[in-house]
Amino acid sequence: MALFGSEGLYCYDAGGKLLWKQDLGLLDAGWFYDPDYQWGTASSPIIYKNMVIVQCDVQKNSFIAAYDLNGGRRLWTTPREEIPSWGTPTVYEGKTRTEIITNATRAVRGYDPMTGKELWKLTGNPEVTATTPVAALDLIFICNSYRPNQPIYAIRPGASGDISLKTGETSNNFVAWSLQRGGTYMPTPVVYGEFLYTCGNSGVLTVYKPKTGERLYQQRIGDKGGAYSASPVAADGKVYFASEDGDVFVVKAGPKYELLAANPMGEVMMATPAISDGMIFVRGQNTLFCIADQRAKSSAGK
Repeated sequence: MALFGSEGLYCYDAGGKLLWKQDLGLLDAGWFYDPDYQWGTASSPIIYKNMVIVQCDVQKNSFIAAYDLNGGRRLWTTPREEIPSWGTPTVYEGKTRTEIITNATRAVRGYDPMTGKELWKLTGNPEVTATTPVAALDLIFICNSYRPNQPIYAIRPGASGDISLKTGETSNNFVAWSLQRGGTYMPTPVVYGEFLYTCGNSGVLTVYKPKTGERLYQQRIGDKGGAYSASPVAADGKVYFASEDGDVFVVKAGPKYELLAANPMGEVMMATPAISDGMIFVRGQNTLFCIADQRAKSSAGK
């Protein structure tokens, strides 16, 4: 599946053959204060059961919709009172129900994936939202940073209606904990093991206990400044951070900061690395890298 903004939604088979496409209309996701600023769309489609779900927050007539994987027929669409946002929705499969979680400026929202009905909403985000919700440990984590605040929310699933915090509150029945400082702008956080890792655009790594929000440490990655757009990824007891300055830093997972390696790749990196079958795929400005040990390479070649 691929969403190419105003060009539409496209479905291909594994061999690259186009199976179907859907015209989603004009998706103008520029700066809402000045339509001449054309930032483009960034939200990716997600697949749940027999559906592909898209979040289209634009200048006018924002919506979330689901399409049948077999043929592209639209199954449902729900209008959203939203201005442009750039995050991808997340599916949370809980013990009692499944929810689609969306991050956006006017509200974080939960939806019924089968009908598109809005289940709950949480207001309090800044003007621009670009990160993707993260579901782990029976919580949903929202992380943003723009004026006027930098919130982190840990939300319990199963809510109904408006669960927004009142003035002075940091938690309620469905917000397990929250902070108004410390959120991140571009990199989506990651929960790995019993820890929540956030990476700011300037490369400041902060680690929390995800159940309580207790901060365990804060450290500038590699002890130097930098720029980060890619989200951290984790595997094999390590957390990986790809910087725009061309380095992939490897930090030991855990409650204390320990830098294991700094790997210069020689290119600007803005895309999030991907990990599969013992291999790490890193996309630079001009090159796609695959890093693996000999055992993973031998297995992949069979």
